Amino acid sequence: MKLSKIALEICPSPTLSMAARVAEKRAQGIDVVDFSAGEPDFDTPECVKQAAVKALEENFTHYTPYAGIRELREAFAQYLGTMGLEYDYTQIVVSNGSKHALKNAFSAILDAGDEVLVPAPYWNSYIDIVKMCGGVPVTIKTLKSNGFRVTPKQLEEALTPRTKAVIINSPNNPTGMVYSADELLEIGNFAVKNDLFIISDEIYCKLIYSKKLLHCSIASLGEEIKKRTVVIGGLSKSHAMTGWRVGFSASDAELARVIANIQSNSTSNINSIAQKAALAALTQAQDDAAEMLKHFEHRRDYIAQRISDIPFLSNLLPKGAFYLFVDVSKLLGESVGEYKIETAGDVAEVLFDKYNVAVVPSDAFGFEDHIRISYATSMRDVVEGVNRIERFVKENF
Repeated sequence: MKLSKIALEICPSPTLSMAARVAEKRAQGIDVVDFSAGEPDFDTPECVKQAAVKALEENFTHYTPYAGIRELREAFAQYLGTMGLEYDYTQIVVSNGSKHALKNAFSAILDAGDEVLVPAPYWNSYIDIVKMCGGVPVTIKTLKSNGFRVTPKQLEEALTPRTKAVIINSPNNPTGMVYSADELLEIGNFAVKNDLFIISDEIYCKLIYSKKLLHCSIASLGEEIKKRTVVIGGLSKSHAMTGWRVGFSASDAELARVIANIQSNSTSNINSIAQKAALAALTQAQDDAAEMLKHFEHRRDYIAQRISDIPFLSNLLPKGAFYLFVDVSKLLGESVGEYKIETAGDVAEVLFDKYNVAVVPSDAFGFEDHIRISYATSMRDVVEGVNRIERFVKENF
């Protein structure tokens, strides 16, 4: 019996694979500092948990409308309204996390062979999701000198008659960079000019550190841009709700109808209890989200300074999300014991095997010579992890 070609091409998530390796070491009693997971280390807000308990007690355990209950879709519409976006609740589809929202969106817009422009570094799942939907990902390597932000010129150079869409992720995973409104407008105009869809992944929109640099959604920059944009979001990062699996898409009314139809024949509605919990997160837990951001900012300031002080390492200060993208190119070409350090993956292996620090190498993000450090972990682990990385560099280079 033959498996499908696409099934054989899909790889497991590198970040989740590293998480499994961390769990295996910890089961052996080894103290591992885990900088690999893109998951807040905070508890889900209490009001969210209590809303779930109440939903259970009231037997809210049956099917709901497949696009989500009306009051939750209205709450997401109001949430988007705080970013200058006007959507009716009928244009919102609540999904099983943002990955599911992305899968729905690409299923709705792609035919076999359609190309999607994906700026790199990118979140690793984009590539496989596009492939699963019959599309062809076309990666565009951004430049560190431009803050890892794609330019209209680069997009033009990658454009072909088969190009159907472009992905924008701001704030970005893995770099923490944020696009300005002017930069987004240029990208939006490029999409309008070339009749392209825009998939705007804004899952980290509530995690921006500068009070002067507010989140800007590309869909807020004109009706023509908005009409062709699918905004992707969720509560996993902003409200420490990764396990609840609540994401959403917002789009043009016709596209939203198609996305809802796709979901109705794949998963139907998301978990009914999680929907009530999500409603509480949006309406009652704003202070909790703001408090988490303060902690992330404190960790960011500490780890970015410490890493930049280590010889041979460098990084740009992230403006959002909770990742540090560290340049390790000056470590390459050396040997550490039995290890030949030729790639960022080799750096990650030595850190994990010899120093019990888990990071993700940049090949997972379509880039080279970098590692991603997630500081969505305790301050104790941030300090200890940096100490171990510093020891690794000073002992071997």
